[in-house]
Amino acid sequence: MRKILGRIWSIVWKTLISFFVLSIVLVIIYKWMPVPITPLMVIRNVEQLGDGKGIVMEHDWVPLEQISPKLQLAVVCSEDQNYLKHFGFDLGAIKKAMIENEEGKRFRGGSTITQQTAKNVFLWQGRSYLRKGLEAWFTLLIEIFWSKERIMEVYLNSIEMGNGIYGAEAASRHWFHKPAKKLTKEEAAAIAAILPNPIRLKANPATSYVSNRKAWIKQQMNFWGNKLDYDKYKDDDEPSKKK
Repeated sequence: MRKILGRIWSIVWKTLISFFVLSIVLVIIYKWMPVPITPLMVIRNVEQLGDGKGIVMEHDWVPLEQISPKLQLAVVCSEDQNYLKHFGFDLGAIKKAMIENEEGKRFRGGSTITQQTAKNVFLWQGRSYLRKGLEAWFTLLIEIFWSKERIMEVYLNSIEMGNGIYGAEAASRHWFHKPAKKLTKEEAAAIAAILPNPIRLKANPATSYVSNRKAWIKQQMNFWGNKLDYDKYKDDDEPSKKK
């Protein structure tokens, strides 16, 4: 019995060590290399095959310099206004989400852009404790090895922005028929507005919900001075936020 337990422990230990090493290697590789495909893209393709409608997938990787700064700011205002300040986790947003959920309000997540990137690139969808634990691990690795600019670049190239549409370039061409670097403030806010549910919502033409959310995002962008400064952002320069 002792030998069996010893073997089991040896297997578990080796598996953990292998995962530890592999996860670090993957994060380091993706520090420079484009992410060709994500688990969500694979899952969506399988779902599409099951529906019998064929695979629809638009995904064009572009460097951050070819993505409009307006879209970069719009997703920060929409998804994670403390993005430049936190180290992967926004404890204030998590606490607020927990309170609202306990009060029975519509489910609200507290995920940061870094957490969403970790989930999109390395993991699957779901709310299990295992996935959340792995998400936390990859979030820490990403913040350690990647810059905020790189996190944003991967995020905006990997996130789902429509049915079979992934990344800013594909979304920009699909919704507004132009490259991502030419998005206007209005268009950037519209794309950011659909991120809570990109399968059901449309950036163009916008529904009343998207239009209202877009107006709020544009207001937040104004509070930020319509600029996302990766280098000079200071704690005492935090833009005003009105929810």
